[in-house]
Amino acid sequence: MSAEDLTLDRFLGGRVIAGQPQSGFRAGHDTVLLAAAVPAESGSVVLELGSGAGIASLCLAARVPGVGIIGIEIDPDLVRLANENATRNAVADRVSFVVGDANASADPRLFFPPPLLSAEARRAKADAGEVFGVAFAKPDGGGPFDHVFFNPPFHPDSSHISLVAARDRATRDSSDSVRTWTGRALSLVREGGTVTAIVRADRVQDILNVAHDYSGIVFPLFPRSGATPKRAIIHIVKRVSLGPQPTIPLPSPLVGEGAHSAAKQRVRGRKGGDTQDSEHFVTATGLVLHESDGRNTEAAEAVLRHGQALF
Repeated sequence: MSAEDLTLDRFLGGRVIAGQPQSGFRAGHDTVLLAAAVPAESGSVVLELGSGAGIASLCLAARVPGVGIIGIEIDPDLVRLANENATRNAVADRVSFVVGDANASADPRLFFPPPLLSAEARRAKADAGEVFGVAFAKPDGGGPFDHVFFNPPFHPDSSHISLVAARDRATRDSSDSVRTWTGRALSLVREGGTVTAIVRADRVQDILNVAHDYSGIVFPLFPRSGATPKRAIIHIVKRVSLGPQPTIPLPSPLVGEGAHSAAKQRVRGRKGGDTQDSEHFVTATGLVLHESDGRNTEAAEAVLRHGQALF
């Protein structure tokens, strides 16, 4: 991928500067909003599935100093570009990208990021069953990561086929990726950790069907006030034992006219073709992205430009 094939773009008001392909999938509002929804803290170990040029991971790293992030991406050219972007933004010591297929099962030991650990250190930690000091393959079914997040191909397989192969692979769900990536993410996150995804609003149920044993939040994104949401962020808290669930701290309404006042409500779910209540998921106050004249709302600007966390 030559320099002529790339654009150099700014995110979070210029806090992140990253190259991305002129054609193919290009990061935008969805990418930044997803990164803003990951509840990572300094010292957290985070995995991004389908990391592309690395922009979501870089936005998360810019917001949370000290977080360690590994991204897996099936396209080797994008992996090289993402690692170049990590170096460009001076976070290559804690953000790294490797080639991997989010649709395929993988041993978590494959996710050791080369720039973060030497080959000898990676082998030693693999032998000890650790990723950044976090045990993996736990008997309780937990994985090595504190948080996993992803923006899967979510347009239906029947939708328009892009003539750009990379864009088509990144956007059209030709292999049930929404469900598959959700299951993969849940297997890789530790007990008590979180999985966060952004999808088309009409694909939320696919994620809830996979995550029905857990609790979480559905956070709608409205293109403008009074409109039907076109995107939603799903935030899953992985707790193996159902029983009484602790109260989930819902996002506080964001300040400004873009804050949406929709009431929290229980999400209706489907399992095995039968309608049932998804008792452990609630629909939270969402976010209105645009004013009637097309400008970003004040609340959206707080996230997209100023780096405010969504949750």
